[in-house]
Formats: sequence, structure tokens, C-alpha cells
Amino acid sequence: MPRDHRPARHTRVLLAEDQGTVRGALALLLGMEADIEVVAQVGRGDEIVGRALLARPDVALLDIELPGRSGLDAAAELRDEVPDCRVLILTTSGRPGHLRRAMEAGAAGFLVKDGPVEELAEAIRAVLRGETVVDPALAAAALGAGPNPLTAREREALAAVVDGATVADIAGRLRLSESTVRNHLSAAIGKTGTRDRMEAARAARQQGWL
Repeated sequence: MPRDHRPARHTRVLLAEDQGTVRGALALLLGMEADIEVVAQVGRGDEIVGRALLARPDVALLDIELPGRSGLDAAAELRDEVPDCRVLILTTSGRPGHLRRAMEAGAAGFLVKDGPVEELAEAIRAVLRGETVVDPALAAAALGAGPNPLTAREREALAAVVDGATVADIAGRLRLSESTVRNHLSAAIGKTGTRDRMEAARAARQQGWL
């Protein structure tokens, strides 16, 4: 069972950010807080869970857009593999769909990166106390945006379109027939109100559904 998230003398933090200068600056500023210690830094999403298993952080600060794997996907695995670790999502793109996905993945907080480090440090302390911390403006936008209309397969197909994959490529990746992939893409185009799969992928990404 996860332990009680009560503030400790030093809160152990894992930081996942692909931009080295941003990651270094955050680590330096957070390290100046008397009760916070950055124990691990990664620049790829597919490194998060492995490093967390080794470092055993109390809180993981995860960017969404990471090479290898998104911070949202990593958050969902952290919930299962390192249940003691609370997750705070940090992003420059405060999209309502991202907030919903973060909460579904078990994240304890969702903040934009441009806030002062003092607010971030307090958010770390808050989630460790068991609280949920969400940017107020983003929370209001998410409530008005409604749920993600795309199914899991439709999201997977559109995500592959963003990567430049063809229908045949997507079919091979998802182990589906090409006709099934076309059906998923057609449904996604209809739900996003767009004209083709590239427009649908862009619209879904702008909404934070991917």
C-alpha cells in the first residue's frame, strides 16, 4: 500500500524535462529550497519509470511532450509501478484535454511552467500532503471543454498520423487491418469536424486529446 504522503525533512524529486537548460534551471532552483532534493533528472519519457524505481522519489515533475514516451503515459505507469510517488505534470501548453488525461492517469497536479519556482515548490509540498493542485484557469477551461470524444484506438491512429505514418504503417503498428484503421480515422475526422486525417490529428493535438 502507498505510504502516507506527509511532509518529510527532504522531499525527493524526480524531474523529467527534455530541454536541458530548463531542466538544469529547475533542478538548481528547487535545490535551493531547504526541504527539497532533486534526486533524479531525465530527458526522455521512456526513462522515467526506470529511474523512479531506482531513485524512489516522493514526487515526480513530468513534462508532457517528451521523446520516447509522453509524460502522461509515464504517469499512468508510475501509478502502478511506484505508487508512493506523487505526480505533478508541468507543461507550456495548458490544454483542457491534457488536464483530463493527467487526472485519469493518476496525476496529483497540473501546472504551467511559467509560474514562479516558489509556487512550484509549494505545489510539491501540497501534493505530498495528499492535496490536488491544478492551475485555476486551466481547470475552468477543462470543465467547459467536455470529455475527450475519441476512443483509445482512434487516438492511437491519429497519434501515428502525427508521426507521418501511412495507413499501412498504422495497421502494422496496431495489428489491425487497413480497413479497420481507415474506419478509426474516418470516425476521428467526423468527431473533430475536420476534412482529412492530418487536420484531425492537428485538431486533436490542439485540444490535448493526444
